Amino acid sequence: MTMPPGRRARKKAATRQKIADTALRLFLDRGYDAVGIREVAAAADVAVTTVFSHFASKEALVFEQDEDFEQRLTQAVSSRTPDEPLIPALRTEIRALVRHCTAPGGAPIRRLIDESPALLQYEKSMRLRHAESLATAIAADLDLPQTTTACATIARFVIDAHSLAREATDPDAAVDEIFQMIEAAWEVARPSRRARGTVPPGRTEADQAATSR
Repeated sequence: MTMPPGRRARKKAATRQKIADTALRLFLDRGYDAVGIREVAAAADVAVTTVFSHFASKEALVFEQDEDFEQRLTQAVSSRTPDEPLIPALRTEIRALVRHCTAPGGAPIRRLIDESPALLQYEKSMRLRHAESLATAIAADLDLPQTTTACATIARFVIDAHSLAREATDPDAAVDEIFQMIEAAWEVARPSRRARGTVPPGRTEADQAATSR
């Protein structure tokens, strides 16, 4: 009997979540370095190969929402309405992610990460990857080359805003304060209309604006 696609996806997601929850419980109880993948697999009642079919590494077990966070950030750019400005859309998403990370029960996980060089290194590489994906999404939204410096810079600022606000005494207020600076930087550094190909060669933006009046 073939399992319907929807049911198959739900079963796969449930297995992944079970593995992640089991791993995190073991890590918090005994320490990250004291627990091996085989122990995680045995406790979750799955094969070691099943663990690795869902998670590329042991570190990824701790950051099991990594891909979801990255997708949410890029979709905050690509799925916003035509009249919704870029920076406020990103601020809304970062605020939601910060609230998730600072929710009750998050402190032990943060300590687990801070006490492990391997997890800190993984988190650093994860943040760089998120920044690259976000920069690509911003550039695509503005029809610019992926290497556009302004897009990469603002993306890095946005990713750093998450970690800075998460560590603040008042995370919500920190998000607002940080994004005021990000918005000011974007207003100065964002690519001109000429860079997006909307101003004909030999004319200034002022010329274009005058013509359109």
